[in-house]
Amino acid sequence: MKTYEKGTYGYDLNFLKEHKKPLELQNGDARVLISPEYQGRVMTSSANGENGLSFGWINYDLIASGEIKNHINAVGGEERFWLGPEGGQFSIFFKPGTTFEFNNWQTPAAIDTEPFELVESSESAAEFSKSVQISNYAGFNFSFNVNRKISLLDNPSIKNELGIVYQEGVKSVGYSTQNKLTNTGNEAWIKETGLLSVWLLGMFNPSDEVTIIVPYKTEAESDYIVKDDYFGKIPSDRLVLKNGIAFLKGDGKQRGKIGIPPQRALPVIGSYDAANNILTMLKCEIPEGVNDYVNSAWEMQEFPFKGDAINSYNDGPLEDGSQMGPFYELETSSPALSLKPNETAIYKQTTIHFEGSEEELNAICQQVFGVSIGEVKAVF
Repeated sequence: MKTYEKGTYGYDLNFLKEHKKPLELQNGDARVLISPEYQGRVMTSSANGENGLSFGWINYDLIASGEIKNHINAVGGEERFWLGPEGGQFSIFFKPGTTFEFNNWQTPAAIDTEPFELVESSESAAEFSKSVQISNYAGFNFSFNVNRKISLLDNPSIKNELGIVYQEGVKSVGYSTQNKLTNTGNEAWIKETGLLSVWLLGMFNPSDEVTIIVPYKTEAESDYIVKDDYFGKIPSDRLVLKNGIAFLKGDGKQRGKIGIPPQRALPVIGSYDAANNILTMLKCEIPEGVNDYVNSAWEMQEFPFKGDAINSYNDGPLEDGSQMGPFYELETSSPALSLKPNETAIYKQTTIHFEGSEEELNAICQQVFGVSIGEVKAVF
């Protein structure tokens, strides 16, 4: 087996082959690495073959240990399938009657330790399924099937997805995921007993020069523009709101999380890593006029369906000095899902990474975000 330097896709491919049975999607130098054992999770990707940079953050120590942790098994991965809400009276992470404290918090096994079943795969796509039963804090029992399909995109599809053009010298990798939930129970999912949402989280490798880019609607009406106090208020030298964009440092050095309400959310978010010339973009679905999103706050909530559509998290040391990462996250959620028996909801997301010169990436950044790379770099 050829050896690769840590930080390359080849290194991560060899590492995961050693410990799991990953699946690889491939089109020339574009590679996407998926783990059926970890819920059909996209672990990482590369725009430049096995020697290229590996874009997803991977928790090597936890995977190599083979141990099952309490609360959560944060193995990493640049797009994992999760479900909300996390906290509140309809939480699926807390048992009925418990207090909303970390000791009582438990990630459901179906989105943490249990594998998804491979339905079929090819060089360009892989499809997974899982039958799930989960109870929420209010005591409602959900029964549903998950179907998750990951498709590798070629260059024309990437350009079409974002509505852009770019130079031939730019290296890229992109994939779309289609996530279906089908209510297999006998009862309808209604607000009074709680709803679920599809929650997709991407963990990426930080650097001192990563800036997270989260555009928002400036004219919309909402209770807040950007929620920035999940883990204490984020200082102004780490979060800047300017011309309809929230810029957050993605250096993995200080914990902070932001949320954008659905009234203000826009369908494309991303990040720029000036140290490695990587432009990352996520495109999600923000249905017009739909404002019911599950609330994941760890408290009994006055408004359980006033949650965020978009989130971003920067990791950092805990009070005791320990740290899970470092990484940063780009997160999106579906609206709250009201499903009748046998009814299906579908939530799609696309992740794209570009590598190139600053000039080449600047052209893409301006087309998608309406802001130049120079302006992004000048924020912090």
